[in-house]
Amino acid sequence: MQKIGFAEALEAVITNDPRYHRDGYIFLRDALDFTTKQQKKIKGVSVRHVTGPELLDGVRQYALKEFGPMVMTVFDSWGIHSCEDIGHMVFNLIGAGVFGKTDEDSIEDFKNVYDFQQAFVQPFAPAKQEPDKPPAQLSAARPATSTN
Repeated sequence: MQKIGFAEALEAVITNDPRYHRDGYIFLRDALDFTTKQQKKIKGVSVRHVTGPELLDGVRQYALKEFGPMVMTVFDSWGIHSCEDIGHMVFNLIGAGVFGKTDEDSIEDFKNVYDFQQAFVQPFAPAKQEPDKPPAQLSAARPATSTN
């Protein structure tokens, strides 16, 4: 039996679940690669499995790196609005045989891990400044008197 390629599997996934754009899945695959490389740097060993929350952290880091303040715009165009959407995409790819999973992995691993607004908008929000203080009151100036 020949192993199915990513592009072929992706066609089947999108046909079965058209909620998410093709580019979102490609980004997700790249984010998984990014995550495993990051973990390898930290742990110094080859990573065999990435948990849902670990993948979501990698998605967050990779999205900020790739898209900066445009993350939400890009994700919106791909139909991705929450961590749960990433989870659905992951499980679509698992169902297609592209991603693997352990018995402990669940779609629940992707629920409410972080808020997209806080993760992708807050880092670019201007720092809150102290409200401007009213100018110090000037003492009443006495009119200059002339002795003429």
